[in-house]
Amino acid sequence: QVQLVESGGGLVQAGGSLRLSCAASGNIFSFRTSPMGWYRQAPGKQRELVAVVTAGGNTNYADSANGRFTISRDNAQNTVYLQMNSLKPEDTAVYYCWLAPIWGRGTLVTVSS
Repeated sequence: QVQLVESGGGLVQAGGSLRLSCAASGNIFSFRTSPMGWYRQAPGKQRELVAVVTAGGNTNYADSANGRFTISRDNAQNTVYLQMNSLKPEDTAVYYCWLAPIWGRGTLVTVSS
């Protein structure tokens, strides 16, 4: 019965920044001990990993995100964030929050050139 709700998507100009949030609710006893991630899916393409953060705070990034994006988690607020800087048009996609085995509904990020 865990639910993940993403927010913070929208339209942004290339070079700009955006911060995505994912709030977990319901039966979330596993939040503090589970890895969480952000994935994205562009039209006609498969869903791909953007960033992941473990329960211990270790982070990993896709090459396309490394150096521009930062994933973090606030266990007290049951929330994971994705700070996106220096956005490019190719970052345009629906971004999904993941807490195994739960997926959020996604939030659309559109980067204009």
